[in-house]
Amino acid sequence: MSALLQDYLHRILTARVYDVAIDSKLTPAVLLSERLGNRVLLKREDTQPVFSFKLRGAYNMMHRLKTEGALGPGVITASAGNHAQGVALAAERLGVLAIIVMPVTTPAIKVDAVRRRGARAILHGDTFDEAFKHAQALVENEGWVFIPPYDHPDIIAGQGTIGAEILRHHPDPIDAIFVPVGGGGLIAGVAAYVKSLRPDIKIIGVEPDDAACMAAALAAGERGILDQVGLFADGVAVKQAGAYPFAVAQLAVDEVITVDTDAMTAAIKDMFDDTRSINEAAGALALAGLKKYVKQHDLKGKTLIAIASGANMNFDRLRFVAERADIGEQREALFAVTIPEQPGSFCAFCELLGRRQITEFNYRYADQARAHIFVGIRLDAPNDRLALLHHLRHAEYPVIDLTDNEMAKLHARHMVGGHARLLADERLYRFEFPERPGALLKFLTHLGARWNISLFHYRNHGADYGRVLVGVQVPKVDHIIFNSYLEQLAYPFWDESDNPVYDLFLA
Repeated sequence: MSALLQDYLHRILTARVYDVAIDSKLTPAVLLSERLGNRVLLKREDTQPVFSFKLRGAYNMMHRLKTEGALGPGVITASAGNHAQGVALAAERLGVLAIIVMPVTTPAIKVDAVRRRGARAILHGDTFDEAFKHAQALVENEGWVFIPPYDHPDIIAGQGTIGAEILRHHPDPIDAIFVPVGGGGLIAGVAAYVKSLRPDIKIIGVEPDDAACMAAALAAGERGILDQVGLFADGVAVKQAGAYPFAVAQLAVDEVITVDTDAMTAAIKDMFDDTRSINEAAGALALAGLKKYVKQHDLKGKTLIAIASGANMNFDRLRFVAERADIGEQREALFAVTIPEQPGSFCAFCELLGRRQITEFNYRYADQARAHIFVGIRLDAPNDRLALLHHLRHAEYPVIDLTDNEMAKLHARHMVGGHARLLADERLYRFEFPERPGALLKFLTHLGARWNISLFHYRNHGADYGRVLVGVQVPKVDHIIFNSYLEQLAYPFWDESDNPVYDLFLA
């Protein structure tokens, strides 16, 4: 064992964390284990009093400083949110003041949580690094003690108690532990403890592919600074790995892998399915990496642990997570398909899909020859996407796979539409119908091939009823017949032809 790891082992064994932290559970992910063919366990740091592991290191450092008489009247730190809550709670328990400098991009739930614990929150800069520089300037001007988020031995030691708990709760063989990485304090602490006692266990770090500072540092052999970082996983949006964590990582971390946003959203959903808890993006990061690693190495029958590091999810972000989770899990494909602009073409297309569940259907009349539709389709298995693509092309539909197209996923799916200036006799209706496989096809079949559909929007929301917006070309002489036909459909419907939104954006 190296002298550095031996020193950290001693620091972790003597760390003071349980005045504020709990010994969190190691929870089996039963559904995911069955699906992956491996035993997956979740280290539930999302159940801590501040819903994150960060209070461990913060309290450990602050308690030591107070014991040594070096804490002073107050502390200051910079944080994207979770460390801030840890410092705020520690300051509350130790009876000192706390100033927290946070990026302006920090979710409101984290800012509010800090303020509720009596700390003063200052919002500055768009990234952690800008907030950090401002905090350092305040340290120089005010003389308060700075509590770093990750780059200090006492912080690392506090986080390392997670590694001690894992080995204590699971003395049986463990093949790998997956750890989320921002600045590196957590992985340094876990790796130092586990590799000191169980060097056979792999320690694998996981970073977002748009904020992979530790992976870059290990590859280069030195700590570089990223030009910019993505903010979806705001808890790990760090441009440069910490010096102390990097030194440990070089000795004790086996590998650092990266995952994309869709993989994180899928992992958030996996955690919800197994635990009914909702982790933030950084909190689900380790599980996303575990799933990627299993697929890459075709692992079977292994015991794998992912640290669920935090649950401070901004509620508004759940809309984005829900939108992207199925794509991240390869359970949904998005296609752009060109179909003939003629009565019955929608129905023919849906008949070709069979009983596959359509999750989204966007269309707006463009010209008299062809119609371009944006369609989402539920997949039974990841390889079903390619088979479906071949199926559509074999039927001579021009089709483009948009599943990996970020612009399509983020923007275009919500922008399909516009005014149809050459369109005559259009009426607009909203419908509801029972949501079940084949329901959309049945709806279109009932609507029939007599009238041309000029606008169509449908999105599966996981509810009991499907909701569609439909534009239909109905000449005035057919109004009575058409209205009678709608009554016979037995589906609830609303005439939206006079809705001002229709006139402004669609008519």
